[in-house]
Amino acid sequence: MSKDNLLDAIIAQTKLTKKQTDKQQKIVETAIKLFAEKGYANTSTSEIAKAAMVAEGTIFRHYGTKDNLLLSVILPFIKDSIPTMAEEVFSEIMSKNIGCFEDFLRALLTNRIHFINENREIFQIVVKELLYSDELRKELLPFFTKNILHRISKVINLYKKRGELIDIPNNTIQRMIFTLIGGYFVSRFVLQPDNLDLDEEAEIENLIRFIMDGLRKQ
Repeated sequence: MSKDNLLDAIIAQTKLTKKQTDKQQKIVETAIKLFAEKGYANTSTSEIAKAAMVAEGTIFRHYGTKDNLLLSVILPFIKDSIPTMAEEVFSEIMSKNIGCFEDFLRALLTNRIHFINENREIFQIVVKELLYSDELRKELLPFFTKNILHRISKVINLYKKRGELIDIPNNTIQRMIFTLIGGYFVSRFVLQPDNLDLDEEAEIENLIRFIMDGLRKQ
């Protein structure tokens, strides 16, 4: 699997944590391994219970649903890993031959589309939960604000100084960018996940054109 696959990283992390009972630890490790091998949608709670050698009712008692089981390990992982992941992503992007803000957007979109493709089912579940859960949004928003938005703001300041971007507040630019990119990701990977015939490069270029037409300094 790719180094970007979250299930591989989560499996490694579950072996290090002792915050759960031995039975919960066994359920979680077994579930994540089956998700990685068969895919989330193709893995049933009965299969997890059989492989973990527990009653299926034990899974429901601890987690309620298969989605909650996955979220119970995804969310702590996201909180623990966002700082490192954000640093790695931005370091990788900025290490490329980034000549202008348009190049930055192209590298960022390419990087994140590849990442979401590697973690499509996890992305779908997290997005759906974020849409319906105020508590989850409040829980995760500070981590994204601290580790991602301030990095984006630094990049915006850099290209403002170079005279490439219009002089409007950074939070306005961030909101425009994340509305367009976030909306695209949700539409493509959650609302229309079966639309596999897209020309990815053309999609990226169209999205960049929409963003830059609003931000480029004339």
